[in-house]
Amino acid sequence: MIRLTIEIGGLFLPNMPLRSLDQIRDLLSSQGYISDDSIAMSVYLSMLLNKPLLIEGPAGVGKTEIAKVMAKALDTNLIRLQCYEGLDANQAIYEWNYQRQLLYLKMQEQSDLSIAEKEVTIFSQDYLMQRPLLQSIMAKRSQVLLIDEIDRADEEFESFFLELLSDWQITIPEIGTLKAKSIPHVIITSNRVRELSEALRRRCLYLWIDYPTFEKELDIVQSKLPDINKKLATQICGFMKEVRQMKLEKLPGIAETLDWAMALSSMHIDHLDQSVVESTLGVIIKDWQDLRTAQLSLSELFDKVGIISKVG
Repeated sequence: MIRLTIEIGGLFLPNMPLRSLDQIRDLLSSQGYISDDSIAMSVYLSMLLNKPLLIEGPAGVGKTEIAKVMAKALDTNLIRLQCYEGLDANQAIYEWNYQRQLLYLKMQEQSDLSIAEKEVTIFSQDYLMQRPLLQSIMAKRSQVLLIDEIDRADEEFESFFLELLSDWQITIPEIGTLKAKSIPHVIITSNRVRELSEALRRRCLYLWIDYPTFEKELDIVQSKLPDINKKLATQICGFMKEVRQMKLEKLPGIAETLDWAMALSSMHIDHLDQSVVESTLGVIIKDWQDLRTAQLSLSELFDKVGIISKVG
């Protein structure tokens, strides 16, 4: 394994391991993540170049899981920022501990300290509460920073961390610029609820993850549930492949496949039949209109997957 020292903006990353594609794939596989060449290459280049990796794709295809397995494989912490509408700097970057500040000022009411001296104290890092973005760069060793579902946050929110992604620093008006003590491995996910800015995309490497092939999904199911009946696993993955060809509002992802496989396996079911599918369809279909659409097409689905329908 080759190692080298990288300097980025005066910040050194000593002994950073450069792994081959096979080693990256093994790294992910060791944590139960079934990858492919495009995923392994993207993770490899993200680590090599120390650039954020923007991952887009349908919900439930394993985007978030990449950050989780990276943290476990690298034996470091996962710092997660879950994005939502209205998210601002107080939740994402930093916030002042107002209660501690007020308590300090109360205790110093009779002191001889000037107002300027008091301000210097209360606007110091001792009274600063680090939120995920700031926390990720102030750690002594590199963390995995997951910015999850960035497309759910407002467009204005993206500007909050462009400085972080460009220069690995954060500017706080009362203190100044805080430069990174370590550079995190950044994973940004998006379900494409809205288009992301060009400024954000330029700062990232890009990976698109689609729904898996039948073979890959079968590998995932058997990897996560090694004791599952092989016939059942094969039928489940075949059924899910056909369901995803339907015009549904929310197509089921790998997470739904695993939930369904786990549920059926836990009930000691070794194959699919019409009654089993009908009674458990709500595990994989999460919208009432989609559920109705699927129910009306069950006979066609059964024929394609080879499931025996009820007689009469």
